[in-house]
Formats: sequence, structure tokens, C-alpha cells
Amino acid sequence: MPVCNKKRYIGITLTQIYIMKFDYEINKIHKDTAVCFIQKYHYSPMMPRHNIHPLGYFLDGKLKGVLTLGWGTQPEGTINKMFSGLKTNHYYEIGKMCLSPELNKTDAGSQMLSATIRWMKRNTNCLFLYTLADGMMGKCGYVYQASNFYYGGNYSTQVYQLSNGIKIHPQSKEARKLIEKNEIQDNKDKRFGEFVKRFRLSYEFMEENGIRKIGANMFRYIYPLNKKAKSLMKLSSNLIWNKTNYPKDKDLVWRDETDNKNKTLIERPVFSFENANHKISGASLESFFI
Repeated sequence: MPVCNKKRYIGITLTQIYIMKFDYEINKIHKDTAVCFIQKYHYSPMMPRHNIHPLGYFLDGKLKGVLTLGWGTQPEGTINKMFSGLKTNHYYEIGKMCLSPELNKTDAGSQMLSATIRWMKRNTNCLFLYTLADGMMGKCGYVYQASNFYYGGNYSTQVYQLSNGIKIHPQSKEARKLIEKNEIQDNKDKRFGEFVKRFRLSYEFMEENGIRKIGANMFRYIYPLNKKAKSLMKLSSNLIWNKTNYPKDKDLVWRDETDNKNKTLIERPVFSFENANHKISGASLESFFI
């Protein structure tokens, strides 16, 4: 493979990367193979809920990358926020995307996305490829910008950070266990009267157990796969899509939202990913209540 050593601006930092030509062979792979690769190489091993197409990217017969296509937790709600009336069959979302470490300082990621777009055009009837850049993890989407995706703005997201550094989503099963503990604590002295139902952790409970609620931004990107999709983006989208107002490192912010009445800006948090399957053990949760 020919190599051209170039300098490219990545965010606000002049970074040395290697421009190479990758002739990927793309094949659907077994879900377990995809999970093993992702848990080995991805910064966050949590798998999305709906994985429809686990794709393997091979170079010289060796698996060098994995990308999963499917949907997140609310498939129809996601597309309807962007395009009223469309259904889940009109798009796929990138769930996970990762490469072997030796390819990290190359443009293999953008070429991987180009190969994915070609695969989708041949093998699906989708209108769009949709994805998010995870601002919580310091990502604003440079690989999507380099791949000519359209940017559709950002929205706020939150996670709970436990005292051991592990992050859990407020709508996860693990968070529900903590909320149930919070409910028990709120109601333990109430023999009579209405039971207080909780949907989120209270400030007092988080303070007592060393839990932080952290807010950040998620950045939307979309790629139209045909002329109809491009027309919908211009005429029927609920969002404004552009390629001129891409977010950069300066747009990454983190907020401590433990006290909802006193949100404060903080430095980028450091999370622990010791639990590869994001299944927090009973011991990990119980440690908060000893």
C-alpha cells in the first residue's frame, strides 16, 4: 500500500497522520466476533441495543476494523426528530466503530466510512447513514467531517459517574437499581402515606454515595445515500444540516449537574471501563450502601 506522509489539521492541533490507500474487504461477521473486537479496542465496550449488521473490515485477510449498523434505544423517535414521518427502515445508525491500534494515526477511519456507504448503497434501501459523536468522551466528530457528513447540531446528554469512576446511563438497568435504592431510602420512615416514586437520583442520595451527574453534548451527523435523501434534507428536515459549521475541540464542554440548581463547568471527567460488558456487579452497587 502506498504511503504519503502528510500533515493535517485535526481540530486546533497540527497532527501528523499517514495518508494510505486501504482496499477493505467488507463482510458481515458473527456478532460474537464483533463484540470481542470492540471490547478489545474500543474506548467504551458497551454495545448498542439493536445491532442489525455487524460488519468486518479485512486487509490481507486479517480483521482490522469493525463497524455495527443498527439503531439506538429509540429508533423511530430518533428519525422522527430529524424527518417527520420516516420510519426505522429509512436509516441505519452507526453503533460502534473501531480499528486495530496500528491504524489509529492514519485516515483508515474515513476510508472505512466510505466503504460502509458503498456497502449500504448496494445492500440496503436506506436513505441515510446517521451517527453521533460522543462529546462526553471528548469526541466532536472529526472523522465524520473528513468523510463529508452533514452536521445537524448538538443536544445535551447526561451520565451518572459512580465513586469508582464507572459511568452508567440514567436509563440503564444499573441506574434503575440505584434509583430503587434511592426510593427505599426516601420511603423507609414512611409507614403511612403515599409511596414516593423516583425516576432519577436525588441530589442528597448522590452526595451521600459519591455519585456525580455529568452533562455534555452529543453531536449529530448524517450522510444522504441518494438523491431522494438529499431532497428531504433540503425540504423536509426538522433540523438544519450543513458542512460549514462543524464543531471543534473548543465546543467540547462538561458540566457537573449533580445539583440541578447549581450546574458548573468542569474539566473532562475520567471514566473507568473495568466492566467490559457494562454489567455492574452486585458487589459494585452494594458497595455504595455498606
